Amino acid sequence: MTSATAGRETVFTYGAPALKYGTGSSDEIGYDLTQYGARRVLVLTDAGVAATGWPQRIAEGIETYGIEAVVFDGVHVEPTDVSMRKAVDFARGQGEWDAFVAVGGGSAIDTAKAVNLLTSNDGDLMDYVNAPVGGGRAPSAPLKPLVAVPTTTGTGSESTTVCVLDVLSLRVKSGISHLRMRPSLAVVDPRLTVSQPPEVTAASGMDILCHAAESYTAKPYTEFDRKRPEDRVPYCGSNPLADMFAEQSLRLLSWALPAAVRDGSDMKAREAMALAATFAGLGFGNAGVHIPHANAYPIAGQVRDFHPSGYPGDEAMVPHGMAVSLTAPAAFRFTFDAAPERHIRVARLLAPDYEWPGDLRDHLPAVLGQIMREIGIPNGIGAVGYTESDVDSLVSGTVKQQRLLATAPREASEADLAVILRESVTLW
Repeated sequence: MTSATAGRETVFTYGAPALKYGTGSSDEIGYDLTQYGARRVLVLTDAGVAATGWPQRIAEGIETYGIEAVVFDGVHVEPTDVSMRKAVDFARGQGEWDAFVAVGGGSAIDTAKAVNLLTSNDGDLMDYVNAPVGGGRAPSAPLKPLVAVPTTTGTGSESTTVCVLDVLSLRVKSGISHLRMRPSLAVVDPRLTVSQPPEVTAASGMDILCHAAESYTAKPYTEFDRKRPEDRVPYCGSNPLADMFAEQSLRLLSWALPAAVRDGSDMKAREAMALAATFAGLGFGNAGVHIPHANAYPIAGQVRDFHPSGYPGDEAMVPHGMAVSLTAPAAFRFTFDAAPERHIRVARLLAPDYEWPGDLRDHLPAVLGQIMREIGIPNGIGAVGYTESDVDSLVSGTVKQQRLLATAPREASEADLAVILRESVTLW
């Protein structure tokens, strides 16, 4: 190995979809698809979003450009391997597609990513799911253009290379990650977010917050071992570009998140939330996230009987943004020593006027607790059905998320993760 490639990393990478933001932007998707030469597209959404009329309106707009648009509204909220296979089977059974359009939250966008992958490549879903849960196979063929149209402010999936799913037989959340999975175009129209209930706004808002805070406090790219070009991964650690997006996202969230939860018709707050989500996605989609997101996978995957207000259906679930937030205070207390100034910076961006008189390692956890109480997030994992007796099982699920844990600024052992989860049973 030469001196140019030995030792610590000196290179960071940055990737993002083309972006169209603003009120009315979703009316232009038909034109956008003509730029990809599309003649036949599949629009994927869930029943709840379909009921708002937006997916059909978008499909009709696409058809004015002479493009056939078929709507599939069978996406499962918090998708599973079973629900994704159903979507893939539908798409494979309907002939060839030139492009895909996802209208909805992370569930719709992630399902569209899986459909795009498995209509462009052979094999089964689990062949591509990250190891050790799945086979970790990389796509061999290019994917089709995917236009992601978020209707929730928080997912970030419109910017990332990852799709997330529950593997039901294993009771664990995992994902598929590859550069080819990133959408070709993100269309962010704040009008589509107004129908979110306050509970959904709160949970998805905490997802934005954690995307920004985790990417900003992630292990710096310069602290990783030098990689060969073919070994580079999308999550490369905190870096100057991702930092810029994270800071701006946190500034917007400081006032827009509580305002949007209080009044969903507040368009100024909705527009700021949509921008915050976009900025956070552009940041964490490259820097990565770490312990709170790693913990969130088993918290969501092992849920027994929690039924959140504001979400459709009778199935037990812990919404992703909620699951991420529940261990964030304890996780950031644990990672504080790796970068104290960054943790304090996050706290001050979120709450500029909040003075914390105690140990500075508790400043960010205290700010997070204040925000979570204000917007109605449950009081720890105990409030969604877990006790200390569940900690070992949750740790077992977290350690499977090595792609995320690798980006943590401080290495977390199983014992460390157990402490974080125990501290998160009750937060205040």
